[in-house]
Formats: sequence, structure tokens, C-alpha cells
Amino acid sequence: MRPRTVWQALPAPRYLLTSWPWRSAGYLISGALAGAVVLVVSVIGVAVGGALSLALIGLPLLALLALTGIPVAALERRRLRLMDRAPADDPHRRPEEPGLWSWMTCRFRERATWRELGYVLLLAVVLWPLDALAVGICTAVPLAMVSTPVVMEVYGDGAEARVVKLWTVTTWPEAFATAAGGLVTLLLGCYFLGLLAGARAELTRFLLTYRAAEPDARVMELTRSRVRLVDAFEAERRRIERDLHDGAQQRIVALTMMLGLARLDAPPGPLADQLARAHEEAGKALAELRELIHGIHPKVLADYGLQAAVADAADRSVIPVDLDLELPGRFPEAVEAAAYFVVCEALANVARHSGAHRVAVSGGHAGGRMFLEIHDDGRGGASTSGGSGLTGLADRVSVLDGRLSLSSPAGGPTRLRVEIPCEWTDRSA
Repeated sequence: MRPRTVWQALPAPRYLLTSWPWRSAGYLISGALAGAVVLVVSVIGVAVGGALSLALIGLPLLALLALTGIPVAALERRRLRLMDRAPADDPHRRPEEPGLWSWMTCRFRERATWRELGYVLLLAVVLWPLDALAVGICTAVPLAMVSTPVVMEVYGDGAEARVVKLWTVTTWPEAFATAAGGLVTLLLGCYFLGLLAGARAELTRFLLTYRAAEPDARVMELTRSRVRLVDAFEAERRRIERDLHDGAQQRIVALTMMLGLARLDAPPGPLADQLARAHEEAGKALAELRELIHGIHPKVLADYGLQAAVADAADRSVIPVDLDLELPGRFPEAVEAAAYFVVCEALANVARHSGAHRVAVSGGHAGGRMFLEIHDDGRGGASTSGGSGLTGLADRVSVLDGRLSLSSPAGGPTRLRVEIPCEWTDRSA
């Protein structure tokens, strides 16, 4: 199996015969060149921006310099392919809207942008001199030692040869011994370059790629996607409600009227009895369809808001409901829908399981949070576990960063409370 990284290639006996020593040297040399270029460009940019800042022209230039880490980091991630065949993940997220302003706003708010800027400063000041020094020590010094006999031959017999200006070689045995030592040093230097290049690449990957230890951006994106799914779900519910209300319901109403007219015109007998039964079944189907439409997305909720929709649900409850709502206005559609269905599910559970005689529904808005509380005098013992309908409502509320809490000891009473952070709006204007 081919080594994927230099760390996997270093222990192999054939390491010196592979391309990894050359890749390591190329990675460090290209890093030294890139760092030198970045240093020159940064010095010129800072100097120009500082000189023009008195006229407020340099402020946009300095802001652009803060973004120079993005292309440099992109280049560094591509250079990582020399040391690791696996692609380096881009830590930046896609802007929510097209356009330059949206892109710049998104980038300035990301931690990755400032990490990349810090990496550029580190590259320009510290890393590229170390890269150049390491390549020089590991290659230039051994090659100078290996070339000692050649230098003595060029300058003639008896000439002195200074090895990297550190010591003098005057005899041929010393020259060949120096060359042999240089060859050994060169081979060891190949291993040292691999180690240094691998460590250098790990540092780059740590600073410039996505890190699972900092999932802030991914968590935010997942949260946004969940909210978008809820909004899309609510929009689809409203579309289905409109299609049923304007399509299927109108056809059943027309069918009911036609059956009623046919029933009036038919003479007494078996045909009239069949028309009467068909008219009654059509009326029942219409009533069931209206109830289904109301359950999908009640029109009163869309037109008049949460308070009116909860009041309508209380009027339709088979158990008397005491209503005490003080809502200042309208809320976001997803919030109103979640709160409404919590109330409907709670009233349905009270009617089916609690044996309660009365229910109290209260709510309001305070501290940036809308809250609703449903209290009954039933036998208690309710739970959100075990696949009950309240589990789905709790998940739906959690998508909106809300909280659903239930207190239902055996013997009662049962108290269900939902809190959703939101701000109210006035839609009457």
C-alpha cells in the first residue's frame, strides 16, 4: 500500500528511494518562497495603508489586507497535498446571499478568517526563515562537504579547500573523508527534512482546515437548516390546506348541493331513500374534510393569530376551558404554529386520558419569550416518553430553541408549559 503521508513513509526501509524526500524538500522550499513573497507584499501593503490612513483611504486597504489570509491559506491547503494525499477541508462556509458585501460580512465574522490572518503573520515572520534554514542545513552543507574533492581538483594539487567556511581540508584523505561524511549527513538530512516537513504540514492543517473540536459554524448551519426545514414544512401545510379548502372542499359542497336538489326532485321510493343516504354521507365527508383542514393549518391562526386560534380550540374542546391569554401581538409563523399545536395536543390528551373536569390555558410574553401553560385537574401520570404525541411537540419546540416541560404526578394535577424565545410584531399596520 502506498504511504498516504510522510509519517507513514518515514519508517519504511526504502524511504530514501521514494519520492518523499523530494516532496519534503519541495514543500519546505516552496514554503520559504511563499513566505518571502507574503512578507514583501505585507510590508508594502501595511506601509501604503498606513501612509494613506490619514486621508481615510487606507482604512479600506487595511480591511482588505485583513482578508489576505484567505488566498494564502487556500494556497497552503493545496501545498499540503505534497505531504498528505488527503484533501484539506476548507473551513469557510458559503454566504447566505450572493454579492461582495455578503461575502465580506460572512468572512469577517468567521473565526477561520482570523486564524488564517494569524497564520499569514506567522508565515511571514517565523516559518519561512525556518524553512529556508532547514533546507540550507540539510542540503547545502552536506553537498558542500561531498564536493570537497572536486574543489581541490579544480584548484590544483596541494590547494586548500574550506568546507562551508568552517574548517580547512589540505590533503586528499581528508577530502575523501569529508565527502563520505557529507554523504552520510545528506542521507540523515533527508530524514530530518521529512520530519520537519511533516511537523510543518501538521501545523498548517491544524490552523487552516476545519477542526471537529470547533464545530461552531457547522452547528450554526445545522440549526439554520432545521429552522429552514420547519419553515418549509409550515409553508407546505398551508399549501395543502389551501388546496383542500379551495379544491376538494368546494367540490364536495357542490356534490352535496346536487344530491340535496336531486333528493327534493325524486319521487318517494327506493331512489329517494338512496339519495337521502348519499346526501347524508356527503355531509359527513364534508364535515370530516373541514376537520382535517382545520387540523392541518387552521385558517383562524393564519388570519387572526395565536390568541384567536387558541380561543377557537378552547371553544371546540369537549372539556370546559378557562382561557387567560395576554399576548401583545403576532409572533413568527413557526412560533405560532408550534404553540397552537401544543395547545391542541394537550387539550386532546386531557380529553382522552386525564379524566379532568376543567382545563386552564394561560400565556403571555415576557423577557423576549412567549410562554403558554396548560393546567388540568385530572388524574395525572402523563409522560413525554414512550412515543407519546408530546414527544414530537417537544422536538418541534426545540427546533425553535424553545423548551417544553411537563409536571404530572400520579393523582394530578398535570401542568404543561412551553417557552419559545421570540419577539412579537404588530401586523395590523
